[in-house]
Amino acid sequence: MPVQFRQYLYFILSILARIFNRKSYTFKPYLIFKHPNLAEASLTMNQSTPLVSIISPTYNHEKFIADCIESVLALSYSNWEMIIIDDGSTDGTYNIALEYAKKDSRIKPFTQKNIGIFRLGESYNFALKHCKGEYIAILECDDIWLPEKLTLQVAALEANPECVLSWGKAYLTSIDLSFNYSLAPSANIDHQLFFNNPKGIFLKEFIYKTVIPALTIVIRRKDLDAIGGFIQGFGLPLIDIPTTLELLMRGPFAYIDEPLGSWRIYPNQATKTYTGQMTTSYYALIQSIMQRFPELFASQGLTPEIMADHFRNRLVISYSRSGRYKLIRKDFKGARKDYIHSITHYGWTQPVWKLRSAVGIFFSFFRMDIEWLAKLIGNESYK
Repeated sequence: MPVQFRQYLYFILSILARIFNRKSYTFKPYLIFKHPNLAEASLTMNQSTPLVSIISPTYNHEKFIADCIESVLALSYSNWEMIIIDDGSTDGTYNIALEYAKKDSRIKPFTQKNIGIFRLGESYNFALKHCKGEYIAILECDDIWLPEKLTLQVAALEANPECVLSWGKAYLTSIDLSFNYSLAPSANIDHQLFFNNPKGIFLKEFIYKTVIPALTIVIRRKDLDAIGGFIQGFGLPLIDIPTTLELLMRGPFAYIDEPLGSWRIYPNQATKTYTGQMTTSYYALIQSIMQRFPELFASQGLTPEIMADHFRNRLVISYSRSGRYKLIRKDFKGARKDYIHSITHYGWTQPVWKLRSAVGIFFSFFRMDIEWLAKLIGNESYK
């Protein structure tokens, strides 16, 4: 379909949508210009609505799970199933899921004896066995989606069969969803890399920034099966990074350049509890992949020496941040341990962060966090 004709078609449909007071979910100007095939796919979306299986692991998310499920129920795309895996919650999480399941048969809750976050891959792959969809989406139960998410992503994947997954932007938001801290990924990154075309070109930016919000990921089922399902390992308390890295080597991505959901940020979540350990484990993962794809790493200037230097800097920051999160949780002894680790390891890299760690140690002896100080100097609070 010629570009000019698509533009006129969009103009006419936009006018019709306003006349009938309806919001157009499929015809977006940025999609027409950035994804030429997507506008054509949108024309047939009503006839092509493959099943999307949503995998939603949860543990003690009593305060959040209703928001999560309601956001799925509000989707403009209706052909989905939601596989909820409760990891032995000790609160009312599973009962809330059951109540929703009574009202909507697309919601399918399971529960199991608690196995913990370091065996999260087992929970995901258990859910995968129960999935019937052509596409597999990730949505952990403390996050939410925006209404157009699946409509946009299914259209993109249907229009681009070579793409192994789709992802997009997400708000990093406060625990009560009242305030958005930022929008990820940031605007100062070359967005052309986000399409990973040719495959592997996104590797360097992914390693340095780890920019893909997990809640935005939708994977083509056949490609997920081809890599053996969800991947964890390396002591990581998550599956999205190792799984996405494996798929990054397999094919291009369908990137959606607009917000698709909201990612709650709070001190007790896994990424804030195991901050330093996660960076150490991530380095081990990258070293493993480097051994398998040495030519790809070399073509992007990612030598073992450069990787070692990058992660030395990153580990100083990670352990300093971990100390700050522990101060918020009132784990003052644990905070001091992480702050001291940040100062005494990894040479003289990141002196400003080492100074921050020294300030954190001082506050820990007075059993105080540093959030008021962060606000005073114009930084965001981690609370």
